[in-house]
Amino acid sequence: MQITLDNPASAPQPLSPYYSQVARIGHADGSALLFVSGQIAEGATLAEQSRGVFETIAALLEAHGATLADVVNIRTYLTDISKLEEYGTVRRQFLTGTPPTSMTFEAPRLFRPEALVEVEVVAAVPAR
Repeated sequence: MQITLDNPASAPQPLSPYYSQVARIGHADGSALLFVSGQIAEGATLAEQSRGVFETIAALLEAHGATLADVVNIRTYLTDISKLEEYGTVRRQFLTGTPPTSMTFEAPRLFRPEALVEVEVVAAVPAR
């Protein structure tokens, strides 16, 4: 097993120097688990921010040979749980297969005051 902490140059860089975007736990057979840090994005609406979040997550996964189809767990933080359906509509555009395991929380405040949503994922990358 090999553990790598990474901020891929091909994806948006972290908003702070205090964390890594991806933790990759690689196995001898070439498979890996990817733990992607919570992501936020710019935008005036929850839908705009949600799209930006999933685009960033997709770029981080791609840098490690994975896609959104490899996501096995997703954790979402919303500042207003009453907007869950608005978020869910965007999420279903990006996670189109069998839904991963999931938890959704309402949080009064996120990393940046303007953030309405933050999402972190775990992906299982099969041996290729």
